[in-house]
Amino acid sequence: MATHLLTRTSDIGKPAVSPHPEIRLVQARLHEVCGPARRTFAIWLAGQMSGTVLWISPAWEPDRLNPEGMLPWVDPSRFLFVTPRRSEDLLWCMEEALRSGAVPLVVGDIPGLPGLTAVRRMHLAAETGGGLASSPEQAPLGMVLTPGDGGAQGIESRWHMAPMHKDRAQRWRLERRRARTQPQKAWTMTREQGVQLELTPVRA
Repeated sequence: MATHLLTRTSDIGKPAVSPHPEIRLVQARLHEVCGPARRTFAIWLAGQMSGTVLWISPAWEPDRLNPEGMLPWVDPSRFLFVTPRRSEDLLWCMEEALRSGAVPLVVGDIPGLPGLTAVRRMHLAAETGGGLASSPEQAPLGMVLTPGDGGAQGIESRWHMAPMHKDRAQRWRLERRRARTQPQKAWTMTREQGVQLELTPVRA
């Protein structure tokens, strides 16, 4: 019986989504985003990419993305929403979408942490989907949005985002808490009316 292993070569030179010079999410991998503003991070990242976004969330969760709130970040018409009725179908849908390579960004807005086996399966599915893409730059990127401080094992990187709005300016604290090839780091993200989003490193 053949054993399938994840590719362990360096990430340098691999296709990645990079909305900021110091922020890089490698494609054909699964990443985790946690914190109160985790959905904002996913929407922001989607706005830095092109193509369809597949957003998977439980049918029993009442919260849904607001198209008007999404508009400053991304065109809501790019999103396809899938709402499985069974918890076991959430990660299955993610895995199949990543394996197909049909969409560049697959987001799983899930109520708990995925197990290590599920994470490994999604890494492998994303690698398979990348092989089916028309070019390496079209390889799919997987993202799980997890509650609290996250903590999924085996993910490529973990990000935490929380609001810290002040006066009329919208502000967030973005932290890179784990990455295989990058150090931990934090930024302050600021958006004011009529001003492009800015990221400022937080000094240790």
